[in-house]
Amino acid sequence: MSRVDPRRAALRDGYTAYDYLPSKTYRPYELATQIDRVPEASVTWSDRVETAARELRAQHPVISVHDHLSVRPVDTTHLLDYRRAGREATPYEGLTTADVDVFIDGGPAAVSMIRSRTSWDWNDTLSDLGIRQADWAHQDMVSLVRTTADIAQARASGQVGTVLSLESCSPVGNDLDRLDVLFGFGVRLLGLVYAESNLVGGGGSEAADTGLTRFGGQLVHRLNDLGVIVDVSHASDATCLDAVRTSRAPVVITHAGARALWPSPRMKPDDVIRACAESGGYIGIEAAPHTTITRGHPRHDLQAVMEHVEYCIELVGIDHVAFGPDSHFGDHVAWHRAYGTLMGKGSRTERPALPPHESVEFVSGCENPAEATGNMLRWLLDRGYTAEETAKVAGGNALRVMREVWPR
Repeated sequence: MSRVDPRRAALRDGYTAYDYLPSKTYRPYELATQIDRVPEASVTWSDRVETAARELRAQHPVISVHDHLSVRPVDTTHLLDYRRAGREATPYEGLTTADVDVFIDGGPAAVSMIRSRTSWDWNDTLSDLGIRQADWAHQDMVSLVRTTADIAQARASGQVGTVLSLESCSPVGNDLDRLDVLFGFGVRLLGLVYAESNLVGGGGSEAADTGLTRFGGQLVHRLNDLGVIVDVSHASDATCLDAVRTSRAPVVITHAGARALWPSPRMKPDDVIRACAESGGYIGIEAAPHTTITRGHPRHDLQAVMEHVEYCIELVGIDHVAFGPDSHFGDHVAWHRAYGTLMGKGSRTERPALPPHESVEFVSGCENPAEATGNMLRWLLDRGYTAEETAKVAGGNALRVMREVWPR
């Protein structure tokens, strides 16, 4: 399957992808190199695994259920100002090297609108979504996915498909009709809450777990009616369980891991993972630095990530696990540090003490969207999983939920 060469592609109206990057119009930041922002692990796989991976990609769609398709500044002291500007560049060249057909994009709008001290309002959110689509309309490498037919079209044309999502419902406020507007803007997956509680329910960082609100229940039903996938990745445990009980469609966790392996509130307990699987949903295993660690792998790397994958396969079956690396092109650790510093003052909650573990600059083998999913699926093939089993985790399970939830 060929991909359009981003350096030679003929784009509409005489633009090139680089000419049209909003960064050149709106901000002076020097962007991180799209692929080599950190030294990659250079994971070497056997000829057998590489052949199996090529054959799998030729026959089955590969879907990352959560990554961030934007490039971050080289100077990490500019991270917050860059994000507030709301004009993040799409990493066209990097994405064309990825062994992924479709990314569910965590959304450049997501990070800055989900926390009270950096929140965006409704107009900011729509502006961000609209400008990104205007950018994409002037190039031929990335295509917006609104339907499952769009996935087949992207694969046939050698493009990278992107599904728009937001990690929190906070910009919706208490107006359910705004969900219809988001659907019209192309959003097909929506997180209920991120970290701090909102009108929908409890956040994962709160000391008190209040669960889904009455309004939250109405919102879940509206998402069901529209055909938007419900995501509870950053919701509190009670909110996750309430969402599953309320929803008439599968509920998913796009990026987390197993709390049984690592006792962090960012990880999900077994009962939440089981509940989402029983709803027909899945858990996408993430690889953001210092998340899916295990006691056996206190240095966060591909092996630690895949221990979470195998644990969840054993817990709920291979039909309910996916890859959700939560990576981006830029210094992810610096990103966490910037937001952690911003949120640390006046915080009402304290993170629980975690077992001893190493600090890392990046997750070896999962440095960015161009590396993570490809190495994760090769790990399964190397481990002895069949092509059919690997294809389920690498995209089949996500596609099944899309077909069940989306209106077409």
